[in-house]
Amino acid sequence: MGIQKAQQEVDNWIKEHGVRYFNELTNMAQLTEEVGEVARIIARRYGEQSEKASDKDKDLGEELADVLFVVLCLANQTGVDLEAAFDKKMAIKTKRDHDRHHNNEKLK
Repeated sequence: MGIQKAQQEVDNWIKEHGVRYFNELTNMAQLTEEVGEVARIIARRYGEQSEKASDKDKDLGEELADVLFVVLCLANQTGVDLEAAFDKKMAIKTKRDHDRHHNNEKLK
């Protein structure tokens, strides 16, 4: 699924099930909460913290999807074409960072 289609699917879901978008500030707080859940899983599963029994059943993919959902909400409600913005950012990063990363001794 493309980003534009995902934005439309989220918008349709909000209209059918969500009543309306939460305001931008609420969605920003929601995004922070969801990113925190991703961080907790990664810190405990892949980092040095031990994973609690209550965390073992957490689905990283599901938590990343929660982050994506809120990002798509924020894009929709602020009028951002996220696919166009992503394409533009990838072009910038490709031009700016290609040699930078190839010449980084830390990455070899």
